[in-house]
Amino acid sequence: MSDSNNNQPEFVSGFVSILGRPSAGKSTLLNALVGTKLAIVAEQPQTTRTSVQGVWTTAKSQVVFLDTPGIHRSDTIFNRRMMVAVRSALDARDLLLYVVDATRGLEEEDSQALDMVRKAETPTFLVLNKIDRVKEKAQLLPLIEKYRTALEFDEYIPISALNGQGLDELRLAILKRIPAGPAHFAEDHITDQPERFMAAELIRERILRDTRREVPHAVAVVVEEFEVKKALTRISAIIYVEREGQKAIIIGAKAAMLKRIGTGARHEIETLLGRKVFLELNVKVRSNWRDNPEFLNELDWRTMNRNMSETE
Repeated sequence: MSDSNNNQPEFVSGFVSILGRPSAGKSTLLNALVGTKLAIVAEQPQTTRTSVQGVWTTAKSQVVFLDTPGIHRSDTIFNRRMMVAVRSALDARDLLLYVVDATRGLEEEDSQALDMVRKAETPTFLVLNKIDRVKEKAQLLPLIEKYRTALEFDEYIPISALNGQGLDELRLAILKRIPAGPAHFAEDHITDQPERFMAAELIRERILRDTRREVPHAVAVVVEEFEVKKALTRISAIIYVEREGQKAIIIGAKAAMLKRIGTGARHEIETLLGRKVFLELNVKVRSNWRDNPEFLNELDWRTMNRNMSETE
C-alpha cells in the first residue's frame, strides 16, 4: 500500500523476459542486472540452451528476469526445444527486453525475431548492447531508426552489460513499467536453477572457453553424482560429444586439456557454492545426441533436480 504521508511508492513486482538473437549479450545482461553470475557466458553463439531465471529484489521492488536462448532457425530437435523455451518466455510477461548487438546492423535474420516480439503484444524495450565497442555514439541513431521502422518499441536504451554503462537507466525504466504487487519470491531467492544444473553449466562454459571453436555445440554435460558433505561437495560429471575427434580435443595430449577444464570449472563451482569441491570428469561419445529426445530429457535441469531428490 502506498503511504500518502511520506509519498513512499507502492511495492512493484513483475516478470521480464530477455530476448534477442544469438551473441547479443543476453546472459551478460542477466548477470549484470541481478548482480551475480547465473548464466554462463562464452564467445560462441547459442551458449544459453534453456531459460535461466534471475531475481532482482530491492526494498521496494522485485523483478523476475528470464534469460532465453538466442532466436534462431531450428534444424534439430535440440534447437526446436530451445525455441520452445523462447516462445514460452513470451507468455504472461509484464515487459520484454529485446537485446541487440549495437555493433551489428539490422540483418535479415532479425525479421524472425522481431515477428515473435510483435506477435507477443507486450511492452518491449530495444536494448542496444555493447556500446562500449561503438567509437562514435552518433552511429547509434541511424540503427535506432532502422529498428523503429521495423517495430515501434516502447523505449530505446543503449547500454554496455559488460561495463555497466546505461544499466541504471535501464533499471529505472523497467521499474516504471512493471505493476504494483507483492513479491513472488523470498528476499534472498536469486534463481530457480538447482546447484547441480549450474555446476554442469559451469563445466560446459570452461569447455567452450578452453577449446574455443573446435568443439562448439557438440558438447553436453550430465552431472551423475552431486554429494554434499559438511566440508566438501563431490561432483562426478560426464562430458558428452558426438565424435571421437571431439573427445580427443577435450582430453588433449596426456589429458592436459581435460585437467585444465577441470581445474577452471572446479574454481568456478567453488565460487558458486562457497565451499570446497572435488570434481571428477569423464568424456564419452554419444552420436547425434541433439536429435535424441530421451537424452535431451536428461539434460533438462528439472530432470537433474528430480533425480537428485530421488537419491536423497
